[in-house]
Amino acid sequence: MKFGKEFASQMVQEWQQAYMDYEFLKELLKEVLRFRQRTSPVVTATTPRGTLSRKVSLYRAFSGLTNRYRSATLKIDEDQVILVNPVHHPGSESEEQYQTMFMMSTDDGGEYELVFFKRLDDEFNKVVNFYRKKVKQVLEEANELTRQMNVLIALRIRVENPVFKFGEADVVNLASNGVSLSDGAQPLYDQKPERLHMDAIQEVEMSEGPMEEEGRISNESKESNERKEYKCVKGFRPASLDILDNVKINVAPETPISTLRGILMSSTSDFSFSKEELKKSEELMKQAFMEFYQKLRLLKSYCFMNQLAFSKIMKKYDKISTRSAAKAYLEMVDKSYLGSSDEVSKLMERVEPTFIKHFANGNRAKGMNTLRPKTKRERHRTTFLLGFLSGCSIALVVTIIVLVQIRNLRKNEYSGQYMENIFPLYSLFGFIVLHMLMFSANIYLWRRYRVNYPFIFGLKQGTDLGYRQVFLLSAGLSVLSLGAVISNLDMKIDPKTQSFDLWTELVPMGLVLVLLLILIFPFNILYRSTRFFLVVSAFHCLFAPLYKVTLPDFFLADQLTSQVQAFRSLEYYVCYYFWGDFRKRDHRCLENDVYKAFNLVVAIIPYWFRLLQCIRRLLEEKDGMQGLNGLKYFSTIIAVSMRSIYEQKKGPLFRFLAIASSVIATIAGTYWDLVIDWGLLRRDSRNPWLRDKLILQQKSVYFVAMVVNVVLRLAWMQTVLQFKVDSLHPKVLVAIVASLEIIRRGIWNFFRIENEHLNNVGKYRAFKSVPLPFNYDDEDDEKEA
Repeated sequence: MKFGKEFASQMVQEWQQAYMDYEFLKELLKEVLRFRQRTSPVVTATTPRGTLSRKVSLYRAFSGLTNRYRSATLKIDEDQVILVNPVHHPGSESEEQYQTMFMMSTDDGGEYELVFFKRLDDEFNKVVNFYRKKVKQVLEEANELTRQMNVLIALRIRVENPVFKFGEADVVNLASNGVSLSDGAQPLYDQKPERLHMDAIQEVEMSEGPMEEEGRISNESKESNERKEYKCVKGFRPASLDILDNVKINVAPETPISTLRGILMSSTSDFSFSKEELKKSEELMKQAFMEFYQKLRLLKSYCFMNQLAFSKIMKKYDKISTRSAAKAYLEMVDKSYLGSSDEVSKLMERVEPTFIKHFANGNRAKGMNTLRPKTKRERHRTTFLLGFLSGCSIALVVTIIVLVQIRNLRKNEYSGQYMENIFPLYSLFGFIVLHMLMFSANIYLWRRYRVNYPFIFGLKQGTDLGYRQVFLLSAGLSVLSLGAVISNLDMKIDPKTQSFDLWTELVPMGLVLVLLLILIFPFNILYRSTRFFLVVSAFHCLFAPLYKVTLPDFFLADQLTSQVQAFRSLEYYVCYYFWGDFRKRDHRCLENDVYKAFNLVVAIIPYWFRLLQCIRRLLEEKDGMQGLNGLKYFSTIIAVSMRSIYEQKKGPLFRFLAIASSVIATIAGTYWDLVIDWGLLRRDSRNPWLRDKLILQQKSVYFVAMVVNVVLRLAWMQTVLQFKVDSLHPKVLVAIVASLEIIRRGIWNFFRIENEHLNNVGKYRAFKSVPLPFNYDDEDDEKEA
């Protein structure tokens, strides 16, 4: 792989604008090369055809393993090509800049090289300033984590009240802040918050791991370790508990009960020093350290990749220009903040033992696996099963078509009964499979265009599903449902009982129960972390006002709004199997007033979830746009209600109300999709009527997507205008309309997450914000100021 592609693949996508523009600098060097080719005679060497079995570059003279810079074919050192000096503008608050003076600008083609070095300086200054800014941020975060760790350790002492014995008579009761050491313990430290630094994280206690780690320590080594530990703790300084007087806990409610308690009762957040608070605080601190360490890793990679890029581009310059400028420029790179700063490496060296000691109980393997989760590898088994199940699905579809034709089931006297009773049961699985296929296509496109969807959804690293896994799940469900259709395709009724076979008729209900059991299956198979993530998000949607709304929650609620017909199918399951005579394939659901009422309620439930989420965000974030978004969903609720009432009662008045409300909801929804969710239709953008930044190079795709979105949003017209197709059963037509909405949602998904990704890129936001468990009092902050 060429370095340019490797460089692009290693970029932090949210920081891509802050990286050195390697491709543009290569284009400038190509301009230099083209000028030299135009003005210099080309000397070519003829080689008999077929005599070379290797690349020509493999016959070049070897430069040695220890030589960093090329010396052959370059000019002597007296011919200095460039002079690089730091420049600081008087009275300017900007950081120190670097400027290259090109000494050969009067040579033929020198103006091209002058442009190259000017752009090279701009890129280098951009990289250095960005790196310096990010390092400053992580140092501030390190200081804050230090303060938080001191509070956490004090809270551990207060809650757990530990008592340790060193030697035979020395007892330390940490909870009482009392120390009894035979040789005279040093007094307890009482460090003020402003004097804390990340150095405090690198504690003396890190010198020894747990004595019983992995069962490798014998009795003799245990005694030796005890002597070492006693030696280490002779100057043992337990954390001061006074720090607890200056902080308050910051544990956000995570259950509906805790949220209601916080609303109805006093909102004091003082410590009660409970084990629950300690556990939650440790979880938040663990997440904060993991996110902080990931930031350090990516920042270190940013520094290394940019240094390598400058080295590569200067070697290319030397090769093209036959000058010796790389050595001088790269010496400047090494001496700059980018090359000489080691704060990030030191922080990583301190964070690792701290995390292992405090959050992995001294188990280094466990701690490092948590800090550095392995990237999930694609398995051949997944690809094989995907192909196998996809082939089985196609074969089952063909089998169903053949059986329908051979048995002439379309003209069977019970075919209408089958379509009215059985088809709605199996259409549920069709909706789910189609949605999964669309989401699989979304993941494929997001990965292809390097959209950081795991970060956007807040997925734990290494647990996100790829498009193959989602496609595999959809293929598996497709095989199960199609196999069930074949087993339930019999239309021969028993003449004695006038009913169908019991077990055959229970196949759809059994398949639904199997899916529900798989979804909540607690064992670590079938992508447990993803299933748990989905269940938690669904639970948050169910209790929308009682949870802080995150992107996965409202994204899932948006998906549910496109599955209204699937919700109605679930309602039909209950009516058909509990109030209908399923053995005779007969029901009276549509004549039941309770069923009709629930048919309306079920249709508006997903939109109700989104409305409540918008209200919660409006009250919590004070964002007026959330109020407008809530009005959009409220208009959709009215439109769905009017259409449902019109389906039941008919009449010109209800038809007018259904059309009017649907038109208003369609206009509002379309505008919100295109302008707010997708960020398009910006007249003054660099890409007229789109937006400034686009991931897809084909701009026509965006215009086609907007037109398709508008057209598919008009699918509700079938409900009001009652279109009829002679060759299609009304139930099939309803399923097709519902499928079109699912397809529209799949298209919406890609552009919605694309826009979210570009917003993160614009703000260089590559890490999620983890709330810290402790807040300092305002009075303490004023003293620090």
